[in-house]
Amino acid sequence: MTLNAWIAVAVVVSTVGLLVFTRVAADLLLVGAMTVLLALGVLSPSEALAGLANPGLATVGVLYVLASGLVETGVVHSLGHRFLGRTASVTRAQGRLMGVVVVTSAFLNNTPVVAMFVPVVQDWARRQGLSVSKLMIPLSYSAVLGGTCTIIGTSTNLIVTGLVASRGGVAPVGFFEIAWVGLPSALLGVVYVLVVSRWLLPERRPAIRDHQDPREYALEMVVAGDSPLTGRTIEQAGLRRLPGLFLAEIERADTVYPAVPPTERLQGGDRLVFVGSVASVVDLYKIKGLVPAPDQVFKLAVPRPERTLIEAVVSPSSPLVGRTIRDSRFRTLYDAVVVAVARGGRRIPGRIGDIGLRPADTLLIEARPSFVEQHRLSRDFLLVSAIQDSSPPRHERGVVAALILLAVVGAASFAGVSMLVAALVGSGLMLAARCTTGAQARRSVDWQVLTVIAASLALGQALEVTGAAGELARLWLGLAGGNPWLTLAAVYGVTMLLTELITNNGAAVLVFPLAEAAAASLDVSFRPFVMAIMMAASASFATPIGYQTNMMVYGPGGYRFSDYLRFGIPLNLLMGATTVLIAPLVWPF
Repeated sequence: MTLNAWIAVAVVVSTVGLLVFTRVAADLLLVGAMTVLLALGVLSPSEALAGLANPGLATVGVLYVLASGLVETGVVHSLGHRFLGRTASVTRAQGRLMGVVVVTSAFLNNTPVVAMFVPVVQDWARRQGLSVSKLMIPLSYSAVLGGTCTIIGTSTNLIVTGLVASRGGVAPVGFFEIAWVGLPSALLGVVYVLVVSRWLLPERRPAIRDHQDPREYALEMVVAGDSPLTGRTIEQAGLRRLPGLFLAEIERADTVYPAVPPTERLQGGDRLVFVGSVASVVDLYKIKGLVPAPDQVFKLAVPRPERTLIEAVVSPSSPLVGRTIRDSRFRTLYDAVVVAVARGGRRIPGRIGDIGLRPADTLLIEARPSFVEQHRLSRDFLLVSAIQDSSPPRHERGVVAALILLAVVGAASFAGVSMLVAALVGSGLMLAARCTTGAQARRSVDWQVLTVIAASLALGQALEVTGAAGELARLWLGLAGGNPWLTLAAVYGVTMLLTELITNNGAAVLVFPLAEAAAASLDVSFRPFVMAIMMAASASFATPIGYQTNMMVYGPGGYRFSDYLRFGIPLNLLMGATTVLIAPLVWPF
């Protein structure tokens, strides 16, 4: 190998070591490694930055915008409630999630499937009181496993089948042909995750949830007359075990029902009194069919989806002091509505309009976002701060958002439209249909994930352009010694290794001609080698940079690089052994 090839290998190995043994952020390490390769002349500027123009990277970024439309219209909550239900068991939660995702990703490209389910799982885990780190890696792994069952499940399968079709005299790969290997592998993979995750998957919860919010609000909500919650029990409506929030009482026709049992059925017009922290109140605002009780909320000129929740502390010099909220004409004065009040960290009983305000009372306000800038320096309030992601969902746009999603997935999976084009059109439709706003779409993009993907592509580029990847592949295949079974295992192994270090599609394209030459030299069928390449290039579990769905769950799950190594390497080996054993039996040498 050339000097540049050795430098590329050394930088990649050092970077992986730092990712495993340090807690430095992955984006900083990978960008640093890319900078070293650029500074030493191993990569030219165009080669180092080629990852920024990679269609896969652009697709992931656009899918965040598409997912924003699903979140802002409440589709995410509906999907979680409908498909995943309620459970307090981590194993059952993983089983339900993986069952849905494996089947879905077998027929739909697994990248948009994961993009759709990431916010669903985050919302669902929070509501069920489960650690999201127990669910995000199973989400990615199940999408990968399902994608190995058909030729449209992953882009890698499509690329390999295209390479096979370009070879004269070779039968094309059938739609379900890979399922002979993919289906047993998927079943074994699901069992592995369900059994082993209790020991090898970390349980990490966001720090913000580790302590109790000192501000406790009492919030009145009304069951709308056309609410889908009407006729459901408290349990069925998902209102019983809300994290950090409990239903204190129901007021129905001037009768108050305290200590509401979970079997109580909701009726239109019920006034529900919830008690909990501000973060939990935000969750409550996302539930379709519940609206704030203060009728002043509906008299504001700005549409509800364009408002946000804001906390404001009453100052001693405020004209509000000593007056009730009703008498102060709060809505007229501030173009905002108070929906709850906390005093000394405790809730204040009684109707909102009847509460007399004192200095240092904390008001929970529904208003347009500009309220913060207008009153940040006002003498009326000591502190004014917006609550992130608290805008009420655009439920009336939910059907439109769901149809756009189905159109995008259908176009990419069955109409031959590239995933990038389909996602771009779908994101544009989400914005045009007002399923999300430009500001919300921009906030939804995880720039750290995109940076990591772009930088890791640069490292893979270094291994390719210097010839290091090809030379390592040839050396590895040469160790098989002419035995077809060992050569098949070597093909799987080198494809798997390159997938973890460069990209899945790059690994498949690089190893394909080498495997074809090895099969010809042994005078054996090339078919089992094709299936081994398809499986090895897709079944990437040992690193977050090996497959883009692994990277998409890296941040939301709060993972470290070593989590993937510990949990993914045994699964990689299990998939390899399964493929090498089954492929020659279905497609004999």
